[in-house]
Amino acid sequence: MMHCLLLFMTLLTNCHSPSGDLNLVVNGTTRYVIVLPEGASKTEINAANKLQDYLKRLSGASFKIINETALTLQPAIFIGNTGHAEKFNTGKLKNESFFIATDNQHLYIKGGGGKGVLYGVYTLLETYFGCRMYADAPALVPHSTNLHIQQQLMDKQEPAFIYRETYYPPAFDNEYLEWHKLHRFEDLWGLWGHSFFKLIPPKTYFSTHPEYYALVNGQRQATQLCLSNEQVFNITVDYFRKAIADNPDALYWSIAAEDGGGFCTCDQCSKINKEEGGPSGSLIRFVNRVAAKFPSQSFTTLAYLNTAKPPLHTKPSDNVYIMLSSIDAYRQDPLSTTPSAAAFRKNLEAWGAITGNLFLWDYTTQFTNYLAPFPDYNNLQPNLQYLLSKKVKGVFSQGSGETYGDMEFFNTYVQAKLLWNPAADITTDFLDGYYGKAGTFMAQYMQALTTNLHNTKAPLDIYGNPVNNFKDYLSAEAIDQYSLLLDKAEKAVDGNKTLLTRVYNARLPLEYTVLQQSRFFGAEKYGYLIPENGTYIVNPRWPVRVQKFVAQCKDAGVKELSEGGLSPDAYQQEWNVIFSRKWINSLAFQAPVKLANPYSEEYPAKKEKTLTDGLQGDKDFSTNWLFIYGKDLVATIDLGKVKTVKEVQMNFLQDPRHYIFNPSDIIIETSDDGVNFKSVSSQQVSALAGEDYDVKINNFHFQLPGVGTRYIRVTGKCLTDMPSWRAAGPGKKASVCCDEVFVL
Repeated sequence: MMHCLLLFMTLLTNCHSPSGDLNLVVNGTTRYVIVLPEGASKTEINAANKLQDYLKRLSGASFKIINETALTLQPAIFIGNTGHAEKFNTGKLKNESFFIATDNQHLYIKGGGGKGVLYGVYTLLETYFGCRMYADAPALVPHSTNLHIQQQLMDKQEPAFIYRETYYPPAFDNEYLEWHKLHRFEDLWGLWGHSFFKLIPPKTYFSTHPEYYALVNGQRQATQLCLSNEQVFNITVDYFRKAIADNPDALYWSIAAEDGGGFCTCDQCSKINKEEGGPSGSLIRFVNRVAAKFPSQSFTTLAYLNTAKPPLHTKPSDNVYIMLSSIDAYRQDPLSTTPSAAAFRKNLEAWGAITGNLFLWDYTTQFTNYLAPFPDYNNLQPNLQYLLSKKVKGVFSQGSGETYGDMEFFNTYVQAKLLWNPAADITTDFLDGYYGKAGTFMAQYMQALTTNLHNTKAPLDIYGNPVNNFKDYLSAEAIDQYSLLLDKAEKAVDGNKTLLTRVYNARLPLEYTVLQQSRFFGAEKYGYLIPENGTYIVNPRWPVRVQKFVAQCKDAGVKELSEGGLSPDAYQQEWNVIFSRKWINSLAFQAPVKLANPYSEEYPAKKEKTLTDGLQGDKDFSTNWLFIYGKDLVATIDLGKVKTVKEVQMNFLQDPRHYIFNPSDIIIETSDDGVNFKSVSSQQVSALAGEDYDVKINNFHFQLPGVGTRYIRVTGKCLTDMPSWRAAGPGKKASVCCDEVFVL
């Protein structure tokens, strides 16, 4: 179960110690004591206790912890700012840095503030004694009755980044966090992230003071704050005055826009933003003003979407940190080279020219499908090396959060190590250590994904969908290739329940892909339907397959399958609804369709055939929905010959969060020649009465008086204007989504 290095270290500690080494434990006993300084800090005491515990587990020997004033002539392990450690002229240690040193008799671990000394202890255990913590589970600890370390050692380390966070489930474990020298934003920030409405909540102020909020399209709306309003500034200052007093240990405080658009266009905000070249002007000026009131505090703000570009003239104050987002970049290639990150690179250079305080908000998962294979694995190291070269000081690497995601343990471990030292070489160590004999095949599986991604030139989108990759790196042929490699991985660890479970969990993304694509294929090959007596029924293997997948998800720790999305139980329920649908023998099944306006290239589904493939959509707009952006749906269906039509029905999707709305009008027309059409039915659709972000599937029926026709034309008129309550950026348009046109 452990990498060969760990095994080597275990064997080494069982041998007689080489001459010149310190013999910490001999035949299960020790002469050493652990020494703390007078008035030791909580971190130093914690470090000593951790070391004592792990040395006991490593060797069976009991190490006594004493105060430095009680030390006599026995050999010692000095922890923290002891007087004895002053002999090493290492210069002032930076915050969180440490050194591990030995002379001819003693071992020393000293930290430079923060948890530096604790990081030193964990580094000693990992680097010199072969311990490993690959996951949020008990550490792997080799055992030997002899334990030694070389004399005249000096290992001094400091972090490459001052802020280091990887956002996956293992990093929520406290010991895993400290072992791998990671941070948690809740521990560093007194106020984090998109914070405008935490400072001035609309529920508290909007009804009585709408002027505190953004003027959008001539109306005050609770989309962003009006940063030129003096009272907004005063309330913000009052908030921080109290919050800082209540939480004096917080290192950072966020003043950042809400997620989305809707920035203020009042005269004063518009004037500032015109001078500065965009909304970042009023934002940075506002943040600087607040930061000036608290010069000993550090403030952060988000350079994200509308505020991604720096102001033309105003520079962030010395106590203001800019957290730039890389959200628009595709992930198949490193940030330093991929064309989709060109704007990001330009903004990174521009911010770097006006401030030395840069953080990055990065992304290493597919938020719309946490379980989808997301082969950015080879980019983790070059990305962090690139950021370090651009003087970025900290990184928040957002993964799947508290829920299981694709290769989460690999991502967490590798990112953690690279955030401390971007030159580290740890991929093989993790794969062999975590997967044992399956590690070789797991490496081949990951490389096969990466190779196919590059060879097919597919974009890797953090808001993508594995269904859309059915022709490239997630084709049926590619999935068979990956499955064979995982079969070998399973065989390599057969009989080891722990390792076998880890391989099973790594396989979940493939099974998820197959299930999602089966919804898309439907009645076609690889679909969940099979033909029977002139109709289609659910493949009897599919309900069992879904149940098995859901059970494995729960075992693996899957809480939601997408950001704010379905739980495994809800996913099962969604499939139950699909399984319960009766096949509708539509006259239009597989009939050709012509569109007057193009479908979205970003969400193509089956293109025109989406309307006649026999499949209904669910609440995910990217699957089985014909997505038309900013224009009317005008679809002409050719039934092949004149047929008697009594009814036409279809579903339209309402998903305001993604700017998808019901059409304002639906019109049904018929024609015998495909040229001359007449209207036979229509319906005006009521607009949403007010703010409503619920996702709904709305069914529309049109009764026809038994007309004979060859062509059916369906028109769904797209909203020409976005609802006033749905804030949108400049030029953003509404969309219409239709799943299937049933002709009966």
